[in-house]
Amino acid sequence: MDNEALLKVKQRFGIIGNAGALNQALDLALQVAPTDMSVLVLGESGAGKEFIPRVIHEYSPRKHGPYQPVNCAGIPEGTIDSELFGHEKGAFTGAIAERKGYFEEADGGTIFLDEVADLPLSTQARLLRVLEYGEYKRVGSSKVQKTNVRVVAATNKDLSQAIKNNQFRADLYYRLSAMTIHVPSLRERPDDIAILFRKFISDVCYRYKMPSVNLSQPAKELLLSYRWPGNVRELKNVADQVAVKASADGLTEVGPEVLRAIFTNAIDTMPAVYHHDSIGSSDGNYATEREILYKVLFDMKKDMRDLKELVNVLMRKNNMEMPTAMRDASYKTWQPLLENSEPSYREEQSYGPAQEYEVVQPSRITSQVAGQNVPHPAQHVKDASHIQEAQEYVEEALSLDELEKQAIKKALERNNGRRKDAAADLNISERTLYRKITQYNLG
Repeated sequence: MDNEALLKVKQRFGIIGNAGALNQALDLALQVAPTDMSVLVLGESGAGKEFIPRVIHEYSPRKHGPYQPVNCAGIPEGTIDSELFGHEKGAFTGAIAERKGYFEEADGGTIFLDEVADLPLSTQARLLRVLEYGEYKRVGSSKVQKTNVRVVAATNKDLSQAIKNNQFRADLYYRLSAMTIHVPSLRERPDDIAILFRKFISDVCYRYKMPSVNLSQPAKELLLSYRWPGNVRELKNVADQVAVKASADGLTEVGPEVLRAIFTNAIDTMPAVYHHDSIGSSDGNYATEREILYKVLFDMKKDMRDLKELVNVLMRKNNMEMPTAMRDASYKTWQPLLENSEPSYREEQSYGPAQEYEVVQPSRITSQVAGQNVPHPAQHVKDASHIQEAQEYVEEALSLDELEKQAIKKALERNNGRRKDAAADLNISERTLYRKITQYNLG
């Protein structure tokens, strides 16, 4: 479809953006609209999936019929069948009168089933019957009723995985996905972020008679580098918060510190994978394999610190001189790694005369940290040289700064020194890359 037709659709439904993926989604919606095919809309939460079924309905022969949106995730499992298909009087406790369901109300029009993956399996079987034969039964009735309704469904879940987990019927999936439309996330349309932000913040300033607000250049860079897990919905919320904050502080230009304060409370964190807070989070959601790698590295670094603490305790137990690099280590309660060894060592213990204790060899310690099940051969400690060598060995192997430096160096080489491309390759902002280049003297 030509750009002029797409522009009219965007103006009519208030859709903002020029990304190719967004235009493709709208184009598919307009192509399938004149038919009666079922449509499955896929995309992340907050990406704007609700616009697609509305476009399909308004450009279809059913546009004069009812349009019925249903949030499947917002209806309790015990009442979902009644809500969708209706019920007879006395069908269950509290059913004091008969009730029409959404499919009956939407007869002759379009029904939009949002979050369709949250439907119970029993309801999915009923929905399949409607899609195949246009038939359903009210709860508490044996009478088959007919409905002429077009179904558009949407979900932010992976239906293929849900099918494998027996949480979604495969036959329903194939019936719903006669046409599949993918709505891009905000990360897939970065050029639209600034346009959308400007529109949202202008709207809120106009609505509440606030002075207009602009972003400084560093704030704009931060806005573009954020991952936006909540997509357009989250972007609108951030714009509203920025407008309120700027109005309260009497600001006409907002710096990056205001955005950082807002992002701190977000579900996800900024995509600078080097931030300890984002890597060390325990929620298990990581956007890229690189983030997972950095989390593993930080966990290994923590294990190395714990290892030094253990060695520290063993050295104190033997009244041995502590290497300088280890003197600042804090002491914790430790259970010995060796089998048939002494009870747990504690910092508050008073240590007696020097004795010979067995400690795990450096190579074996590293294997244990990595989680491998290996034997624990030991050696007698006569001096601190073995401990120092163990520390240097682990520190050298697990130097995160060196790994970070090498990653940046290789990214610059792959992109022939183009810092903008290298930053994109590393999934960090150019500002962060410049700081790292200066830090490691790579310029």
